[in-house]
Amino acid sequence: MRPFDAVAPPAEALLKRLEWTVIRRLDGLLQGDYRTLWRGAGLDLADLREYQHHDDVRHIDWNVTARLQTPYVRQFTEDRELTAWFLIDLSASVDFGSDTTTKRALAREFVGVLARLLTRHGNRVGALLYGTEVDTVLPAGHGRMHVLNLLQRMAARPAHSAPGATKLRDLLVAGQRIVKRRSSVFVISDFISAPGWDAALAQLATRHEVTAVRLFDPLEMELPDIGLVTMTDAETNEQLVVDTHDHGFRERFAAAAQRRETALLDGLARSGVDTLELATDGNLMDAILRFADLRKQRSRLANWSGKPGRGGKPTHLIAAGATA
Repeated sequence: MRPFDAVAPPAEALLKRLEWTVIRRLDGLLQGDYRTLWRGAGLDLADLREYQHHDDVRHIDWNVTARLQTPYVRQFTEDRELTAWFLIDLSASVDFGSDTTTKRALAREFVGVLARLLTRHGNRVGALLYGTEVDTVLPAGHGRMHVLNLLQRMAARPAHSAPGATKLRDLLVAGQRIVKRRSSVFVISDFISAPGWDAALAQLATRHEVTAVRLFDPLEMELPDIGLVTMTDAETNEQLVVDTHDHGFRERFAAAAQRRETALLDGLARSGVDTLELATDGNLMDAILRFADLRKQRSRLANWSGKPGRGGKPTHLIAAGATA
């Protein structure tokens, strides 16, 4: 179990590496389809589709609803400029990583890739950073220097976050308050949090197009047989020595992890948002491409349906190499 690196890679070095290894390849493979994956908001009516529980009620077309006896909402042509916001959980639990990559480092790479992909096409990105509270707000801006500024702010935080229970709801409520214009919002977290975040996430999705980016490490789901291990709760600093030789203990750990996993996935499903899961031992580019493919498949199914603009179930994708 390795702690977060005391010295994170400089923003310029990290972004250059991502540009050579991930961003350029993704930009070519997506071939402009990012506009269909993360839609902006506009003023021109594009289509109608059936109302879903997370839709903005202000977009209901009451004439069509009365005629068809089923609620329908208007969809609008997206603006040329898309605004994306990253709501980033950098609380103590994301410092964990069982191999060479921590969840915090994975979050930084994901933000670097998506932010640069978007700003390369003239879009704007902003961010809210959460430790034990929302302590940093970076207004939406353009260009490579803006992305470097965001990555540097993420790297400049302490090597270990201050202990304390994560209240992800506070980050989501702050997002509702600060992000005024309809935007694409990426909530990046391991979702290890006090209860109540799912309702706040659903509320955020009534106004914005929200994607939950869940970070996790395979060791959080199943312990290997490696003998006596001192385990530390990152959010309380409490320590416990456990014997991983004990098969019964490993089974109880896996069962408890599965219960947490089920509760987390249920919360995401109730929120009605798309979910991308990124594992610390997975491949970031493959995960983004598979997520993009899944959303495009859903869009094609919507076009083939007999009802105008019919949506689909939220997308849930586990990254390549992840433990389901």
